Amino acid sequence: MKYHDVIVVGGGLAGLRAAIEVNRHNVKAAIISKVHPLRSHSVAAQGGINAPLENHFRGIYDNWEKHAFDTVKGSDYLADQDAVIRMTKDAADRIYELEHWGCPFSRTAEGRIAQRPFGGAGFPRACYAADKTGHALLHTLYQQIIQFKQASEREELVLYDEWLVTDLVIEEDVCVGVIAMDIISGEIEALRANAVIFATGGSGRIYGNTTNALINTGMGIAVPYWAGVPLKDMEFIQFHPTTLLGKNILMTEGCRGEGGFLLNNKGERFLGKYDDSRKDMEIAPRDIIARNIVKEITAGYGYDDSYVLLDLRHLGKDKIFQRLPGIRDICMEFIGIDPSESPIPIKPGQHYTMGGIDCNAECETKIKGLYAAGECACISVHGANRLGGNSLLDTIVFGTIAGRNAAKYVQNIRGEKGEKRLNDNLKLTKQNIDKICKSTGGEKPVTIKNELNKIMDTKVGIFRDASALREAACEIKALQERYHQIKLDYSGTRVNLGLIWVLELKGNLDVAEACVMGAMAREESRGAHFRTDFPKRDDSNWLKHTLCYFTKDGTRLDYSPVNIKQFVPRERKY
Repeated sequence: MKYHDVIVVGGGLAGLRAAIEVNRHNVKAAIISKVHPLRSHSVAAQGGINAPLENHFRGIYDNWEKHAFDTVKGSDYLADQDAVIRMTKDAADRIYELEHWGCPFSRTAEGRIAQRPFGGAGFPRACYAADKTGHALLHTLYQQIIQFKQASEREELVLYDEWLVTDLVIEEDVCVGVIAMDIISGEIEALRANAVIFATGGSGRIYGNTTNALINTGMGIAVPYWAGVPLKDMEFIQFHPTTLLGKNILMTEGCRGEGGFLLNNKGERFLGKYDDSRKDMEIAPRDIIARNIVKEITAGYGYDDSYVLLDLRHLGKDKIFQRLPGIRDICMEFIGIDPSESPIPIKPGQHYTMGGIDCNAECETKIKGLYAAGECACISVHGANRLGGNSLLDTIVFGTIAGRNAAKYVQNIRGEKGEKRLNDNLKLTKQNIDKICKSTGGEKPVTIKNELNKIMDTKVGIFRDASALREAACEIKALQERYHQIKLDYSGTRVNLGLIWVLELKGNLDVAEACVMGAMAREESRGAHFRTDFPKRDDSNWLKHTLCYFTKDGTRLDYSPVNIKQFVPRERKY
């Protein structure tokens, strides 16, 4: 049986930063990633990473407190303020650390790290590397991983890429390791560890219209969920205002941060019509802009009743080539237009999951030795609505914290635990996979997946109501029953991506159920969760976190208080 002091599940920004921190504390770590780390979805992040560096002096003084307030306000006061304060206080240090590691940030004329307006701040706070910030950050961290591997004579840091974690193993409320499949060989193994960090990213592929990569399924948070760890605030799903029509590819908030306009079919900057976006216009919070785009289309002011335009032409070719080259490349490659000459057709699409594995500001879960960081975690710094630029910061800050705390934890562990429980779980996992491979049912995995996507797109979207949510809950239950009759086209285990998708589909179904049940219970509108039948925020009854527990009969709901420090909840005034 393989053993590592700490296993990090996920090879994106949060996972790599966690592994680096573990290694810094002279603790042996392993990274298990479904894809090679450089193919992680973090590479697709475009616009920027927030930090109050004050590199643009325009008479505005920025600091961590302002950043924290903007984050809490943007979250509709559902964010845990101790976690927000921790993130914003650590932000500048993490950015300068990345700079010293060689991250190629864009620069001001004075040579400082360039910043652009982002995330509801109204002034430059988001550090960026053109419009390929995630790409630059991920490669920077991976270079650190390679450096650690090359500098060590012993295997202090091991990388298992193209492995899928199928089970989290817990013994007496203590994490003892994971069960994982080598996708290439098909072998299933138990890996023992004294601590495990989940950093598997988002679960956007429970939706069809999403900016998320195909690898972003519900499996990453379903595995801890199945093991008894609650999921928190799963009803809060962010819909990005600007995704490329017909392709769902992200058109970064940086487009609007650089001065891009949103136009209706009359050529008007329509956000000025609405009270909640009149002040900040195109750089208002994402939940507000996404809803107002849908309102504009519904009122008949969209193109073909399905989209509006993102206009960058007035920025000029030089600025687009320098600041938004990736957006130009995407537009030319996928829809054949040059945004310096023609406006971009866009519509809102699912983008980010605010909810996830329940953990505190130290990245600790209710299970000893189990930590979580990044989009799969709900710490909660984003609350009901994430500000643009805070997701990348979340991964770097809390990846560091998770790695540091896991390393300290394992240094105090004595003795070996969990080998028998791991072997028992390994046996059960092999039996389950063998059963799937031998199934003679008549259900095709792709049919169930497509039906789930349609349910989530049409009934658990930007606007929600009790009737649609009840229908969604019933239809997902039916899909869960049909899942047991799935039949694979190929029953081997070696490089069987069909089998991988079937295993992940189970996670998608169970996570989607948690989203729907949380949304159906929350009878208010807050942040990205908008109920047309309950259009007001209700702090007296709903200023609390939703906790979802997995049971054989379905999702069980509970609630926990929001951590409130100096920022007292108040109504939005426009």
